[in-house]
Amino acid sequence: MNIDKRLQAAVQSYWNARRQNKEKQVKSGKIDAGTRGEVTGGTQMGALEVLVSDILCEAGLKKVDVRTRTALELPGYFRATKKWDLIVVSDGALVLAMEFKSQAGKSIGNNVNNRSEEAVGSAKDIWTAFREGRFGQAPPPFLGYLFLLEDRDNVKTPVVNKEPYFQVDPEFRGETHLKDTAALRRYKGVSYSKRYELLCRRLVLERLYTSACFMMATNSRKTTITQPAEDLNFQRFVAALRGHVVTFLGSRSK
Repeated sequence: MNIDKRLQAAVQSYWNARRQNKEKQVKSGKIDAGTRGEVTGGTQMGALEVLVSDILCEAGLKKVDVRTRTALELPGYFRATKKWDLIVVSDGALVLAMEFKSQAGKSIGNNVNNRSEEAVGSAKDIWTAFREGRFGQAPPPFLGYLFLLEDRDNVKTPVVNKEPYFQVDPEFRGETHLKDTAALRRYKGVSYSKRYELLCRRLVLERLYTSACFMMATNSRKTTITQPAEDLNFQRFVAALRGHVVTFLGSRSK
């Protein structure tokens, strides 16, 4: 199967898993508030993790070296350990560590800052641990970040920034997309989807992550996937993964 079909199946599985988790909650009589019941099972991103795992193995890694369910703890610097979503440890070297994150439902604004702080903090933690020799003398690992956002109206609507003292970054104000003075005076800011796109792009630009992927998908029986930014699409992300594996295996064969 080509990569687009495999991605479509994995994202569809994400929505199916959320739906099944909610149904289990209803049957048990214990229903969590909001959309929490949809994610309580903890397996909604499993198909995407398996897809990336398969891609890594197809690129030449041993399946036994790719971890997605257990033994995912890596040492940190500001904390003892952090559990990643997917890691690759081969011949005593940390080859890759990856995060899979998502956001769905109406309460999108409650978690944008939390997601940003978590992504930046996790990257800073592991790179500092790498500097301190927690992963031996191996080359720098690949750090990956994949974010899936539900495609719905409320994530595409401009969001007002609160600026009681100082103006926020022009990208978050939307100024770079407005030309005339009148429009600048009544700007509303960028949408939550744009905020997540900027987050993913800047995580890579600031070298906190090696590569990032940002996707949007409708919560439907036949999901529709959109990839707003070419530099953050899944195909480019996969190419970066494969390139890192080839480089790692090449260094081991010398």
